Amino acid sequence: MPSPEIKFDPIQFEVIRNALLEATEEMTVALRRSAYSTNIKTRADFSCAFFDRDLQAVAQAFAQPSHLGSLAEFVPRAIREYGVENLGPGDAILSNHPYLGGVHLNDITLMSPVYHQDELFGYVASLAHHVDVGGGAPASIGAFREVFQEGIIIPPVKLVNHGEIVDDVFRLVLEQIRSKRETAGDFRAQIAANNTGIRRIVALLDQKGADTVAHYINELLDYTERRTRAEISTLPQGSFSADGYVDNDGFTDKPVYLAGKMVIDADGVLFDLTGCDRQRRAPVNSTHAQTFAACAYVLKALIDPDIPVNAGFYRLVRMIAPPGTVVNCAPPGPVVGGWETQMRVSDILLKALAHVLPERVPAGTKAMMAQLGFGGTDPRSGELYAYYETMAGGYGGRATSDGPDAVQAHSQNTENAPVEETEINYPVRILRYELVENSEGAGEYRGGLGLRRDYLFDHEVAFTILADRDRWGPWGLFGGEDGEVARYVLNPDAEAAKLGSKVTVHLKPGDVVSYRTCGGGGYNPPGERHPLSVLHDVRDGKVSLERARDIYRVAINAGTWAVDMEETAKLRQNID
Repeated sequence: MPSPEIKFDPIQFEVIRNALLEATEEMTVALRRSAYSTNIKTRADFSCAFFDRDLQAVAQAFAQPSHLGSLAEFVPRAIREYGVENLGPGDAILSNHPYLGGVHLNDITLMSPVYHQDELFGYVASLAHHVDVGGGAPASIGAFREVFQEGIIIPPVKLVNHGEIVDDVFRLVLEQIRSKRETAGDFRAQIAANNTGIRRIVALLDQKGADTVAHYINELLDYTERRTRAEISTLPQGSFSADGYVDNDGFTDKPVYLAGKMVIDADGVLFDLTGCDRQRRAPVNSTHAQTFAACAYVLKALIDPDIPVNAGFYRLVRMIAPPGTVVNCAPPGPVVGGWETQMRVSDILLKALAHVLPERVPAGTKAMMAQLGFGGTDPRSGELYAYYETMAGGYGGRATSDGPDAVQAHSQNTENAPVEETEINYPVRILRYELVENSEGAGEYRGGLGLRRDYLFDHEVAFTILADRDRWGPWGLFGGEDGEVARYVLNPDAEAAKLGSKVTVHLKPGDVVSYRTCGGGGYNPPGERHPLSVLHDVRDGKVSLERARDIYRVAINAGTWAVDMEETAKLRQNID
């Protein structure tokens, strides 16, 4: 225990606070630079964190806000399940168990104890999305009926013992996986990241003393709680509700109903998801940790971004997610598509606040992870391979600005994979990579445009789409129009066939899959948009001349590329 005689020094506090955060940030650098897969080294689909000896979250590098809260749930439960007494210096345990506080199986967490002078001080953890964990389709995503079809389930097991990889465990895990070379490299990158975090924290303890650092960790958690509580007090107090749907579950056309309520009071924020549909035998179930991450993200988005993310923040995030529902599923429910539901929960919770915080809440966003994966035998090497990425889409319009085009929305912060890197590393050609014209939700401030990416293969491939939004586009606010729906098309330039949003198709050489995401919702009526803003969109190829006239009521002379202000005034006089 820290000495009660340590007096608070604000300079020391800031030094230690930032040193702990930078330790996790340096972990992310080590992980990204050491990784093999495009999904980690380029798209940055990972997060790193530090926990104290009591397994309280202390610092988290913000690589992926979707892991906000999920790491805080998973790490304490996994370590306690394995047994703190079974972990010594140089050890690390591995797990992806979805019902022990994890998320979908691709997200695998490596946890290592931090010892200083033979005393346990805390733990570091790195969570990374592995491109394949086995299961019924390449990239381990698909319309599965139960979790056992989705890949290998890893309970907390020791992967590193006294600094050495446990070869039996390593070989057992890799044998379940298609992309063995990439996955082996990514696991070693996680080990390197954890070792980096341990070195940095031990160096801090050597410099400042373990008692001093522990004292300031407690100060940091209390400080974070005070600041978070103060920010919550500035939000509208009361109960606010909204609902919505995931378009379908992948096996039936029946929509998945989601209901969200936020109660903001002096005790913090209660997120009540009572009323959501029962879990499905289909890939739309979110785990408790995934749903908690959505709630934590929503609160974080509403308060001062400078407030740290640690246990002091989480103390004020309360959640009711009834067991056995699509927001807190029970085994053996499939969880691979839980992120599609989790993202929609974020959107719905923000929608609940739209009328009381109109200046801070956007119109509907992409609000789906928009996953895709493919794989087969690489004709260049004869080895099995798997590829995974998530697609960007339109963000919702805001009170004072348009929604950004083709971004990863809400808690999703991954980057888009470059065409050149993808084609060099995988046997695929990307024929088109562009914004989808006219996909925005029209409004005074329009929604962002969706993204189109067309994949051509010269060999047999299993291609999976695990997404949504092909029935209903993101909602508009205050008179803004809904965003255009997503479209998934097989062979768009031949005998085009519509594909579902949750499907695995087997392609033959020469087949093309066109993946087109939705646009964001518009904010305020489109007839209020400034004519010059419409002109800029037309000239940029984002909005057609016809749409400018019919929806925004702006007449543009195609010969001079100028707004006909007189004709525009007449068109807008006729707006109901």
